[in-house]
Amino acid sequence: QVQVVESGGGLVQAGGSLRLSCTASGLTFDDYAMGWFRQAPGKEREGISCIKWSGDATYYADSVKGRFTISRDNAKNTVYLQMNSLKPEDTAMYYCAAGHYYRAHTMIQRDFDYWGQGTQVTVSS
Repeated sequence: QVQVVESGGGLVQAGGSLRLSCTASGLTFDDYAMGWFRQAPGKEREGISCIKWSGDATYYADSVKGRFTISRDNAKNTVYLQMNSLKPEDTAMYYCAAGHYYRAHTMIQRDFDYWGQGTQVTVSS
């Protein structure tokens, strides 16, 4: 069956960096767009970054643009999210998801078929 597993979360001070990884198995990885979502306590889940199956197109929400970078290694079935200049408001559970659709200007949860369990990112001030 399909498994999506995130790693790399943790506690970091404001201004610091973290790199999240997400490995997917049980699917043809390079057929799927890969996305990162996050959900803070009491808030709705937010799509923050997505990368097309070929890796030649990416999307970033305004809240992370210029600070986060998404990339993928199709040979390793892995997608990464490099997070720099972290802020306390980046504190959330971060989820990785795989889907057949890529949208250039937004992310929609229903486009994604497979989800990981999440990895916690906490940014202290």
